Amino acid sequence: MRPELWLFTYEGFEPAKEGLREALCTLGNGYFATRGAAPESEADDTHYPGTYLAGGYNRLKTDLAGRVVENEDLVNMPNWLPLGFRLEGGDWFNPRAAVLLEYRQVLDMARGLLLRTVRFEDRRGRRTRVEQRRFVHMRDKHLAGQELVLVPENWSGRVHVRSALDGRVVNGGVPRYRQLNCKHLRTLVAEEVDAETLLLEVETVQSRLEVAEAARTRLYVDGQPARVRRGLTVEEGYLSHEFEVELREGQRLAVEKVVALYSSRDHAVSEAAMEARHAVEEAPARFDELVATHVQAWSQLWRRSDLDLELAEPDHIQTALRLHIFHLLQTVSPHTIDQDVGVPARGWHGEAYRGHIFWDELFVFPFLNLRLPALTRALLRYRYRRLRRAREAARAEGFRGAMFPWQSGSDGREESQRLHLNPRSGRWVPDVTWLQRHINAAVAYNVWQYYQATADSEFMYFYGAEMLLELARFWASMARWNPSLRRYEIKGVMGPDEYHTGYPDRAEPGLDNNSYTNLMAVWVLCKGLEVLNLLPGERRDELLETLAVSPAELAHWDDISRKTRLVFHQDGVLSQFEGYEQLQEFDWEVYRKRYADIHRLDRILEAEGDTPNRYKLSKQADVLMLFYLFSAEELRDLFERLGYPFDAGMIPRTVEYYLQRTSHGSTLSGVVHSWVLARSDRPRSWKLFTEALRSDIADVQGGTTPEGIHLGAMSGTVDLMQRAYTGIEVRGDVLHFNPNLPEGMKRLKFSLRYRKSLVEVEITQDKLVLNSRWRSTTPLEFELRGERHLLQPCETREFPLARREVTTEGTLDSSGP
Repeated sequence: MRPELWLFTYEGFEPAKEGLREALCTLGNGYFATRGAAPESEADDTHYPGTYLAGGYNRLKTDLAGRVVENEDLVNMPNWLPLGFRLEGGDWFNPRAAVLLEYRQVLDMARGLLLRTVRFEDRRGRRTRVEQRRFVHMRDKHLAGQELVLVPENWSGRVHVRSALDGRVVNGGVPRYRQLNCKHLRTLVAEEVDAETLLLEVETVQSRLEVAEAARTRLYVDGQPARVRRGLTVEEGYLSHEFEVELREGQRLAVEKVVALYSSRDHAVSEAAMEARHAVEEAPARFDELVATHVQAWSQLWRRSDLDLELAEPDHIQTALRLHIFHLLQTVSPHTIDQDVGVPARGWHGEAYRGHIFWDELFVFPFLNLRLPALTRALLRYRYRRLRRAREAARAEGFRGAMFPWQSGSDGREESQRLHLNPRSGRWVPDVTWLQRHINAAVAYNVWQYYQATADSEFMYFYGAEMLLELARFWASMARWNPSLRRYEIKGVMGPDEYHTGYPDRAEPGLDNNSYTNLMAVWVLCKGLEVLNLLPGERRDELLETLAVSPAELAHWDDISRKTRLVFHQDGVLSQFEGYEQLQEFDWEVYRKRYADIHRLDRILEAEGDTPNRYKLSKQADVLMLFYLFSAEELRDLFERLGYPFDAGMIPRTVEYYLQRTSHGSTLSGVVHSWVLARSDRPRSWKLFTEALRSDIADVQGGTTPEGIHLGAMSGTVDLMQRAYTGIEVRGDVLHFNPNLPEGMKRLKFSLRYRKSLVEVEITQDKLVLNSRWRSTTPLEFELRGERHLLQPCETREFPLARREVTTEGTLDSSGP
């Protein structure tokens, strides 16, 4: 193992970039996460310490311009990080006030540790070396810790150390939200437990979620317990221990702070504060003991999850991919299995999007399905538990079945805001993104793909089938018969593009016959019918009886699935929505010259008094999402079912048409476009892939990443490597391979789970090697470029790969894996 490929390193202290570093150096374990802020920092224009409990939401109202706005936020929990020091006669350490001789911050992804090394000189010429380590424990989800090691290089004297818990925090990490009420916590308990332990318990003001943190701080000099003077400070929502210790030149002071975090939502606990106190009492005595078990847990996770690359010209790609996997596993880990949480679009890394659950699971689940499918199962149950709310939402809008929200939080109601602040114009403008009904297709797609990867019949029996049936019923109720066209239509929606919210000459929002929405609805209806054939007879009868699904209703679903309308341009390109072809062409060159960054054209045009609704432009993939989710074979089947001709050449023509009209205003955009080009234009696909890979690392959207990572884009880049370039599909109860590694990639190696098989996969430019690692009695059935094979348990097989050149005119595999 090359250690440097597991390290994400920053050299030097750059205040303007601290927010970005803090997001990318967040540590978490699927239960809670803490941003990578320096332990001496406070929330200001440079730093933003934040700790977030998975699913820890609270709802507040704000009177905004005479209108009451209600938002549910992921709450910034008490800050457990404060661990500062000062030298005798000096101020508390602040990098800005010292002469920095060395400053290095390292995210050690292999071990799940955040490291910082600082050497500085103060105004009196005293040189000091500081080394820090931090973890959020991956085995014991309630524990976290940090160590401060201080060594005087040319002086002797006293050092003052302050270790605190701070519950005075507010939600202030997103500037555009700061006009809204942001104080979510009230203090319940702030007390000293003993001479080395503090306890702070808070409660969210609306959701009544209790969160307790207990912190144990111990000091050692050259490995032995230090002789210290102690002090205590207690204020409203804040308490700290202060320690004073004598050091001689060259001595090593180690300060070890171990923290336990519990909430009233936890299982098998009596009371959060009691459990937090008990946890720090029972925690191992020394920091290194906790680090050892934490590192072991990460090592086991990486064995399941790593992608090992060998490139002709090694660069940042391997490290960046591991960073993306690392943050995915910190957001959803094995600890997620026992929780009622979804997949937040921005991770548990910040307050952007208020920690809400969107459709990003569509990009996250493919990785989990083939690595840690138990996580997908748990996350799908988050949706199932909110099925009642989804049914209520459908009824309220005049539909049947279940309608999941575009933004989901604690209880499954629609959390999308009705007003959005455009930071460019400073105006609050209407937000109708809740019209993205395609979230209901994404949920169904995720259920089906999980089942394809796992054959988990019990999940389908108890949860999945009911969701699929209710989602099929929803789409059937949205479809309206047009007798003049003899087709069903779906109107008044938004597609994934998000720039187009309606028609320029129509007052009410929404678009008609969005191609992505319509075709996904047809697919869901097909799966709703198909799932009934998968169920045992008694369960099928139970569901039909419970849901009151009649034979006539099933016949209606079948009819819609054969007669839904698709709209095409005159040249056969699939139209994004009805009327798209009649919109004005956008003058891209003028706007590129006028503005340095045109990713967010919606904000630019609104500030100019204009709207994207007038133009042929897209924020991200819309129609092209179909080529991302489905192979050409699957699309051909859908088109033929609807009675439309299918020409494989339509795919590259449609891809090229929309690529020329996309601003890539979302980090997901590069992922999808790279995928759809993976077969027909490998160099351009690779370019888009590498751009997507660095989108958060470079904060290409100019300030969004400090507010929270883009988890969907991170997961999407990993999945591009895992499935797009390997041609892996789970379809028709068979695992498919169709490898096509990019030029310059010599080898790709990883393991995957498929149903009852655990397989090590190694792909080079000229061979595929599969090694079955599971002592199952069932062989793995798979297809390699259309040919069926069997891999016996504990067998290794090698297959030669002939290079296949695909032109931009396309073949059947030009659309996907």
